[in-house]
Amino acid sequence: QAQLVESGGGLVEPGGSLSLSCAASGVTADDYFIGWFRQAPGKEREGVSCISVRNTSMYYADSVKGRFTISSDYAKSTVYLQMNSLKPEDTAVYYCATDLRYGSSCYAVALNYGMDYWGKGTLVTVSS
Repeated sequence: QAQLVESGGGLVEPGGSLSLSCAASGVTADDYFIGWFRQAPGKEREGVSCISVRNTSMYYADSVKGRFTISSDYAKSTVYLQMNSLKPEDTAVYYCATDLRYGSSCYAVALNYGMDYWGKGTLVTVSS
């Protein structure tokens, strides 16, 4: 049974930076993806970014391309999301997720498919 635990998040002013982490445990596959999703109040869930833990696949939504950077530390089973130049519209609860049915490709995150395993989420608030 895979478990995902997010950390990071918080309150930041527009233009600021935050870093999120997602630590995975209990995953039996050698390569798999970790995706970051976000959901703002009254809005649909959005697949923001994704990486396979062995760096064989990567994805960014257009809304964050050039501002967010995703990376993986395979030895620590941890994926990081560095968020720069944050905007008020980035305010949301951020979740990391994975699903071994889709292998290591990030297409399932890009297409916003349902995931089998989710973290509990961490709130990111961008406000002055």
